Formats: sequence, C-alpha cells, structure tokens
Amino acid sequence: MIQFHQAYSYEDFLGGFKPVKVGTSAGFEYVKGAFSRFCDVAVSNPSKKFVFIIDEINRGNLSKIFGEAMLLMESDKRGTNWATTLSYSTGEEPLFYIPENLYVLGLMNTADRSLAVVDYALRRRFAFKTLEPAFTSEKFSSHLQSRGISQSVVRLIVDGMSAINEQILQDKDLGRGFLLGHSFFSEPPVPINDGGQSWLDSVVETEIKPLLQEYWFDKTEEEILACLTPISR
Repeated sequence: MIQFHQAYSYEDFLGGFKPVKVGTSAGFEYVKGAFSRFCDVAVSNPSKKFVFIIDEINRGNLSKIFGEAMLLMESDKRGTNWATTLSYSTGEEPLFYIPENLYVLGLMNTADRSLAVVDYALRRRFAFKTLEPAFTSEKFSSHLQSRGISQSVVRLIVDGMSAINEQILQDKDLGRGFLLGHSFFSEPPVPINDGGQSWLDSVVETEIKPLLQEYWFDKTEEEILACLTPISR
C-alpha cells in the first residue's frame, strides 16, 4: 500500500536514478520503484494473487506517475508479450511488465474539490465502486459495543449520523459524494466512561460540527446546531 501526493513521482512508482553515498563518494544509481518491486514479487509467485493499493490516487499527477504502466495495466496487455523498457532503465534490468495475478486498487475521496478529476484515460482502465457510509451495518454497531459503547449511544450515532447524511444528500450543492462516513467513530478511546457519551460529544463538537460549518459556510451557528440536533443530547 502506498499513498499518492503532489511530490510522488514516476521514479518513486516505477524507478529512476536516486542519489547514493558510498564512503566519501556520492553519485546516482538506478533504483526500482515501489510498483516495480511489487510486480517482481507477483511474477515470482504466479499461483498467488497480489493487490497493490494506492491511497488518495487522485492526489498525484497520474499520467506522469504511471508512465508506461498506464498502458500495461490494461487487462489485455498483461504478461511478457507486452514487456517493455522503462524510461530510466540502464539496459541491464529485465524488461518490465505487469503480471496477470496483480490487481491495482485505487482509493479516492470525490468530495475533495481541490483535486483534479481522474482523467478519462485512467477511467478506462478501472472499474469504479462507490463506498457508502456503514452506520446501519450490524458489524458497525457490534464493533462499538465491543469497545464499551453503550447501546443507547450506539443508537444515537446510527440514527443521528443517518439523519445528518440525509440532509447532506438532499442538498443540491453537496449530495452523495459528501456523505459522512463511519471512520469518525471507528476507534473509541480506552477506557470508555459514561457509555461513551462524553466521547461522542467531543467527536461531534471537534470533528463533525467544523466539517458541517465548511459544508454550509453560509449557515448561521443556530442553523448548524439545528442540523446536529439528531445526534445531540
């Protein structure tokens, strides 16, 4: 698993020349990138399946980072028949290809408007799946209760966040991509006091409320508090 960011490069992903120091001498040598090294592992274990996870995939310069991998990740261009020389290869490395037993999984938050959208060239190479908030999942409730959260507080979280998300869903300027997920509540502190009510109040005041103030910057304080009513005591 890796994470893309604005400084992440082709050299980090596929490979390039990196500065090295041996004794008192300094120079550059070719170093394989994270994806190239992972491909080598997958090639060495053809009977197993490997998943390369890219977190925040839309935060990087995608066409620059992927380089030749943009073509080679296509399902019909896997394997040795499409092996190629990478841009920074010295000629001593074997040809690069992506094996059929390697899967690329990209994670992204579509609500971040400061990022460029995923270009169509990359969209053609991925299937897209939208992940919905899991407040109503039985596993979510069971997880909270196993951490000492009382049933009444769990019900307040489930019903309250579902109600808040319904308001977000109905807002024409926000919608499904801005729904709040369950990660705000996935790791209650240890130990838990008062059934988790104080913890819930803190999360609402320091995380949920500030985010809603950004979402609805034109609303008054009273209107924001009204939106939080379903999850407040």
